[in-house]
Amino acid sequence: MTAPDSPDGTAPGPSVHRTVIPILVAISISHLVNDTLQSLIPAIYPIVKESFQLNFAQIGLITFVNQITASLLQPLVGAFTDRRPLPYSLAAGMGFTLLGLVLLSFSQTFGMLLVSVALVGVGSSIFHPESSRVAHMAAGERRGFAQSFFQVGGNAGSSLGPLLAALIIAEKGRERLLWFIPLVIVGILLLARVGRWYTHNSQRIHGPTAGKSLSLRPALPRRTVIFSVGILLVLIFSKYFYLAGINSYFTFYLIQKFGMSIQSAQLHLFIFQFAVAAGTLIGGPVGDRLGRKYVIWISILGVSPLTLLLPHVGLAGTTILTVFIGVILASAFSAILVYAQELIPGKVGMIAGLFFGFAFGMGALGSAALGKLADMTSISHVYSLIAFLPLLGLIAGLLPNIEGRRMRSKA
Repeated sequence: MTAPDSPDGTAPGPSVHRTVIPILVAISISHLVNDTLQSLIPAIYPIVKESFQLNFAQIGLITFVNQITASLLQPLVGAFTDRRPLPYSLAAGMGFTLLGLVLLSFSQTFGMLLVSVALVGVGSSIFHPESSRVAHMAAGERRGFAQSFFQVGGNAGSSLGPLLAALIIAEKGRERLLWFIPLVIVGILLLARVGRWYTHNSQRIHGPTAGKSLSLRPALPRRTVIFSVGILLVLIFSKYFYLAGINSYFTFYLIQKFGMSIQSAQLHLFIFQFAVAAGTLIGGPVGDRLGRKYVIWISILGVSPLTLLLPHVGLAGTTILTVFIGVILASAFSAILVYAQELIPGKVGMIAGLFFGFAFGMGALGSAALGKLADMTSISHVYSLIAFLPLLGLIAGLLPNIEGRRMRSKA
């Protein structure tokens, strides 16, 4: 019989409180694969827009369908797997992504485009809650670090998508999407390996010692918990509505305002997404050391001067500002997710599904709404309006300092 608490499920480890780095690496690489494929969709928008003669509202609808399917199922998947874990659902989710990618490469109608991106979204909705749970299981006592390490794989994938689209797909056609099938297969095999470890190490999240560190925190009143979750969701709204404007329309913004080629615009989107990856890696460990509330507060509100300045600068200024915006704004999500999981202990999957799902949903609504607004006005006008969204970070100051409560309870 296989012994528990080992990186590969074959040898025992010393403690459920140990951080299992090989599993974090595996789940982060899998996240990279998943989000690389997800980010190929907006990266090929200029190609799709031209070949199907679409307007910005239809581009927004593509993002809406993709991200709504990637968001609505996530809380349900997370709540279900809190009660009944499904270790191999991760590999199955990647299978949906593979099917969607193949259909996307051969789509001949706008309706088929929507079906294909919906399948990619379903794969993502299965992947995120359970993979976040695996990161939580493998974290030991370094939960902020683990979530950041897991998230940075996704952000790195999001940055690679536009770059790979520029190098492989641009001017070659959507059929080149099939070149990514080996990458999907690697992801499926890796997730099957993670599923095996998950099967033999369920005690890390369900066992009697799994939540020991959280038991030291005195319970907050129900009203305070609900109020705090509401604040966190408003902050997710501000972050992802703003990011929708960058992820879906930055290439069009650069093409229209600065006369860039599609390939050059995709490379600039890659630079922004790479900055997002760097910021994600920073946020979790800093939250472990200094407190997650302060990371959340600074990362949302602190980026507002830069977003307000962005629509008024030239190309060099745009490139520099988007790097800093990406780094600062991205540092929030890991801190938000771990803060929420500590706010409501024992509901790791449900919280992961809720927050990933809400983030994707806001991205979907933001893309659809901003696309319609761009048709009615202009892309530049859209960027001037969304620049005010990070000011909502002011309300993060109302969050309770749960780390401080835990330290006082230990004393």
